[in-house]
Amino acid sequence: MTSTVSFLTTKPHLIVIGNGMVGHHFVEQMIAQGGHETFQITVFGEEPYLAYDRVHLSEYFTGKGAADLAMTDGSLYDEHGVRYFTNSLVTKIDRTTQQLVLQNGNALSYDKLVLATGSYPFVPPIPGHKRENTFVYRTLDDLDAIRDCAKQVTRGTVVGGGLLGLEAANALKNLGLETSVVEFAPRLMPVQLDDKGGAVLKEMIEGLGVKVYTDTATKEIVDGESAFHRMNFADGSHLETDLILFSAGIRPQDALAHQSGLSVGERGGISVNNHCQTSDDDIYAIGECALWNNRIFGLVAPGYAMAKSAAGHLMGDAGVTFTGADMSTKLKLLGCDVGSVGDAHAQSQGCKVFVYQDEISQSYRKMVVSEDGKKLLGAVLVGDNSYYDTLLQYYLNAIDLPSQAQSLILPAMDGAPVGLGVDALPATASICSCHNVSKQDISDAVCHGALSVADVKGVTKAATGCGGCAALLKKVVDNELLALGVEVSTDLCEHFAYTRQDLYNLIKVEEIKSFSALLQKHGKGHGCDICKPAVGSIFASVWNEYVLKKEHISLQDTNDRFLANMQKDGTYSIVPRIPGGEITPDRLIVLGQVAKEYGLYTKVTGGQRIDLFGATLSQLPEIWEKLIAAGFETGQAYGKSLRTVKSCVGSTWCRYGVNDSMKMAIDLENRYKGLRSPHKIKFAVSGCTRECAEAQSKDIGVIATEGGWNLYVCGNGGMKPRHGDLFAKDLDDETLVKYIDRVLMFYTRTADRLQRTSVWMESLEGGLAYLKEVVINDKLGLCAELEARMQHVVDTFQCEWKTTLQDPEALKTFRQFVNYEGSDSNVVFVEERDQMRPATEWEKQQLIAKVG
Repeated sequence: MTSTVSFLTTKPHLIVIGNGMVGHHFVEQMIAQGGHETFQITVFGEEPYLAYDRVHLSEYFTGKGAADLAMTDGSLYDEHGVRYFTNSLVTKIDRTTQQLVLQNGNALSYDKLVLATGSYPFVPPIPGHKRENTFVYRTLDDLDAIRDCAKQVTRGTVVGGGLLGLEAANALKNLGLETSVVEFAPRLMPVQLDDKGGAVLKEMIEGLGVKVYTDTATKEIVDGESAFHRMNFADGSHLETDLILFSAGIRPQDALAHQSGLSVGERGGISVNNHCQTSDDDIYAIGECALWNNRIFGLVAPGYAMAKSAAGHLMGDAGVTFTGADMSTKLKLLGCDVGSVGDAHAQSQGCKVFVYQDEISQSYRKMVVSEDGKKLLGAVLVGDNSYYDTLLQYYLNAIDLPSQAQSLILPAMDGAPVGLGVDALPATASICSCHNVSKQDISDAVCHGALSVADVKGVTKAATGCGGCAALLKKVVDNELLALGVEVSTDLCEHFAYTRQDLYNLIKVEEIKSFSALLQKHGKGHGCDICKPAVGSIFASVWNEYVLKKEHISLQDTNDRFLANMQKDGTYSIVPRIPGGEITPDRLIVLGQVAKEYGLYTKVTGGQRIDLFGATLSQLPEIWEKLIAAGFETGQAYGKSLRTVKSCVGSTWCRYGVNDSMKMAIDLENRYKGLRSPHKIKFAVSGCTRECAEAQSKDIGVIATEGGWNLYVCGNGGMKPRHGDLFAKDLDDETLVKYIDRVLMFYTRTADRLQRTSVWMESLEGGLAYLKEVVINDKLGLCAELEARMQHVVDTFQCEWKTTLQDPEALKTFRQFVNYEGSDSNVVFVEERDQMRPATEWEKQQLIAKVG
């Protein structure tokens, strides 16, 4: 039995079924065009969450929560009178009465209806596909289930080697599972890559420790002998695994269209016209459920374009139409660059092909050009996506290719064209495909007062989707500003008309050793919170002197000034260095004794150290003295410097270890522990390709192989996690250290203020390939100098805690109050889980009331 629900409104009722990325974007488009004033808009979502970012779904496994991925918290809807319901499944559409029925039996009338129901994962009907420990990779709930299972098992397998399959494999690997990929087609990513590109990608992924089975059909899934499952393949071979994740493609979610008699395609999908109207003029379909010209578009950018078209048509603008979409893609899968543009398979009549392959660097590039060689028709990139943006613009805008078109995929040579300047792009050039932002849109935004990249993002939403266009967006914005006569400043701040790299060179070449001298020669004013810490960091990088010297102390921020991390209640945390996470029982006991004596909260950090929280300023020297006497030294957790070198136990203990990762981790930490850099740096060393130390997520990652060490560079965790890139393979100990010396010192010398290694490398002209040229092939003739500079840092290391204890003047800094010996009454602790933590304001008030 159904009951009809009605809302008191005189506006026509517009209902949106589906609150994924595309459904949410449609609502945004309607609000932007004033549609909330014309229609009463109601949104139904099947999941318990409002719209979230599925493009970055894998980041859920690297620390982001549902709130981080959320595209709205409902405030936008509330503000504009949009009603929304989660956990609400629509089961029926009655087109005759223009009503829809919910799973709870309620019925609602509609005047216009938008189907944004998306797609569902295709699970091949393999016998055994419904067994326990089998999953799909689509929603946050799916990911929760996968993570819970992964905690109990050791091996995981993905069925499907396409885009989503390789993303899912990366997720399993990040969860610490021994990972395999099984693909029915003869190559990975069969839609985007050709045979050779697929083979190069397979080799790269296998080099990361992921087993890949291509041209492999799974016949059945049964009980395993050494694992939960046994996958029996059609050729008679088999694979044992504990967890199976199906990612074999998607199918349009068109059940409501079938039920209501809307026109659908032979292979599924709700048929739509250029306005995204279905066979019923009052019903629209957008996103992955929609079939336009017999095509389903499985990327977010075409879905957004459909949403814009449908919204425009509903608001009376018939000129905004959907006429197909470019399906070019640029991705980083398992840390490997993959790009595909246009006709990647060279199927165009009369087309010609250029191919470049470098088996040493595992790079493969192919260009498909027209018969006359003047137009780019398609491209494939594996191993290096630095060529992608240029090729995409040639393709999208039909720009004539240079006479030596092959130079666009060859390593840079004298006289060869370098990229495509933004001046050469027409006004119609698409800069952000996710939000359909053209060069003209950006120019208009700048002309109307958007004078920074952040301003332009706010106006146009460019680079707020997948983020792949961020670098190109900055170039276009800077170019537009220059065209208007607006100076694009690269100054560090108002006091220094130089970049950080400029100041580094001035300090080094002119042997400047004080801020006052630098300011007098090259600056103006008195300095600020931007330039002082930056210059202090440069002094430490170049001269490696004591940071609390009289000339330097005023340059340091709070943490550096007190050699400890200030916490929210005004106390400090102390982190002694524990190289590689290795610690003797005696030293472990000392940490416990110190923590107990001073009532400190203790926590094992993610970098395999022990953090002691709750020390007051005046207690810091006393605690350091006890720790130094026990053989500890500062862990420099307060500085922009090397933090930790995480390690597994390696071949010393582990039966899988192929090299002594513990010794290497300790050696590396002791070598680089004194390096001050533009941003904090983290290392990890894994003793085998099982990667227990998570080396590929660090600035410097080292993984043991049978042939030596594989070196990964420029990865990071944090707000925007990034896998490191494979820099060199099978290195001996000496070469490994030499390459790390060069990379870190080149970074310290050339990076911008507070720039992470990952952002720095991506900002280099030529990216990873250029960095290899500088570090491995000594392209700039700097390698000897970089090694010498690093050796100076190593030779001049000092424990800043120990130096402070020997300096009476420095110790004066650590008095809580100048004229008072008592403690700070604002520092109040309460007990929780047998440890002390800072009291909340409410708890402080309760304690005061109790005492009173």
